[in-house]
Amino acid sequence: MEVTTLAANDIGGVSVLDLFWQAHIVVKLVMIGLMAASVWSWKIIGDKFFLIRKSQKASKEFEKAFWSGQNLDDLYRNIGHRPDNPMAAIFVSAMREWKRAQDATGAGGAVNNNISLQMRIEKVMDVAIQREVGSLERNLMFLATTGSAAPFVGLFGTVFGIMNTFSAIAASKSTSLAVVAPGIAEALFATAIGLVAAIPAVIFYNKFSGDIGRMGQSLENFADEFSAIFSRQFENKQGGS
Repeated sequence: MEVTTLAANDIGGVSVLDLFWQAHIVVKLVMIGLMAASVWSWKIIGDKFFLIRKSQKASKEFEKAFWSGQNLDDLYRNIGHRPDNPMAAIFVSAMREWKRAQDATGAGGAVNNNISLQMRIEKVMDVAIQREVGSLERNLMFLATTGSAAPFVGLFGTVFGIMNTFSAIAASKSTSLAVVAPGIAEALFATAIGLVAAIPAVIFYNKFSGDIGRMGQSLENFADEFSAIFSRQFENKQGGS
């Protein structure tokens, strides 16, 4: 969008599109690559923004239902096998392991079996947390790479364009502003596109990393609390046996 807006303006009587078409083929390739990276970055930003927002909202609703005192078996049946948020996915993975243990050994069991079951439940919750956080972090590396590399790629295009301009000056044997300015402008345009691609990528990468980090911490807290609930149930069974 920014590049399109610039294209509608004139820079010293020369349009941005003219600068692009007059640029050396190497500079053109740099510009095209940077514009493609910018478009893809904005797609990732849009998708990630709505995904994180949806996950946060759904997780809060699930946590509210979880602590409302509803029976865990009923909550598990209501969610089914397709949880729609990371916290529900952790809950389902733990309950699934619990149900498997009940089907295999019954509701009772020896103390060692209870300890082993609790360890398995904690393990599956840890795996679920890593899987959900990894899903939220998918494609963030592209934003980080674009944010760090795009200015240097644009600078490469600028340096190459300036070198090409100096070669043209030597060939024409003229140092007038009319000869120098277009080449310098098209060279600097590559750096401008690099910044247009890099700045949003860096800003949103930092934002999304912070949001995912906070969500990951809340998932770990929920897993610890859920593990404590299972531990109390095991202790009650031990005391009742």
